[in-house]
Amino acid sequence: MARLPYLLVDAFTSTPGAGNRVALVLDARGMTLEEMRQAAQRIGEAETAFLTQAQGTVFAVRFFTPRGEVEFSGALAIALGLTLPQMGLTPEGARRLYLHTLGEALGVELEYQEGVPRKAWVRGPSPRFRDLPPFALLKKVLEALGSDERYLHRGLPYGIAYTGLWSLFIPLVSPQTVDALEPDMEILTQLCQRLEVATVHAYAPLGPRVFYARDFAPLLGIPEDPVTGSANAALGALLARSGVVPRREGEVWLRIQQGHRLDTPGLVEVRVAYTPMGVPYAVHLGGEAVMVGQGTLEI
Repeated sequence: MARLPYLLVDAFTSTPGAGNRVALVLDARGMTLEEMRQAAQRIGEAETAFLTQAQGTVFAVRFFTPRGEVEFSGALAIALGLTLPQMGLTPEGARRLYLHTLGEALGVELEYQEGVPRKAWVRGPSPRFRDLPPFALLKKVLEALGSDERYLHRGLPYGIAYTGLWSLFIPLVSPQTVDALEPDMEILTQLCQRLEVATVHAYAPLGPRVFYARDFAPLLGIPEDPVTGSANAALGALLARSGVVPRREGEVWLRIQQGHRLDTPGLVEVRVAYTPMGVPYAVHLGGEAVMVGQGTLEI
């Protein structure tokens, strides 16, 4: 029986026990996709990355949730970007890595402090948008979340956007309103299927260019994602596209706090770049990560 070692990393935080805990399998050479899927389920974390090939600063990886493979995971990309140098798997002092995923090649930029990589910036998949869902359907989603239209923020955009996963974004009036949500997961699952979205992302303003969010992903086998990279990247693109946050020199910088309701607070930084016509075309998400443990799976 073979042994499969893995690392546990808390992404979007520098504090062990906070942020989004993910698993990294740094040697998945020869594993089939079915073996990866089964291993991800047995490891039991919300997201697991499998490193299948490495050459210099270029790495082939696959991302999995308990329900199966996904094209993109911001938490896993950040965790990999900061863990690979720590484990001696990159050239010394490397400041840019490349992750070849199911969807596309992701560039990862590393920021160093005192010779140690402290923050990673990942360019996510190009943002995409869909037509607004009918308001009547939005009201049903609000009801499934345990809220109603009285708490909808009328000055912020709702809609469906993508940077790796399709998400429905629902603006609420305050962080307290977001924290008060008590979703009916069975109904929310049905509505996600109907809307063809992977997650429902509720958010509220917290300060200038700062927002607070919770993310529900029952279709991925994740009732609530502690801190979400892909959905917050898409939120940044949606806010930039709507024009509700000012841009400077063709970019918008945002910070999204998440995880406080689960006692795992984390911070996602988002940078959105515009074309000269004002259309968002590139989204980068940034964050810290800390290694918190390791394990071995018998396969």
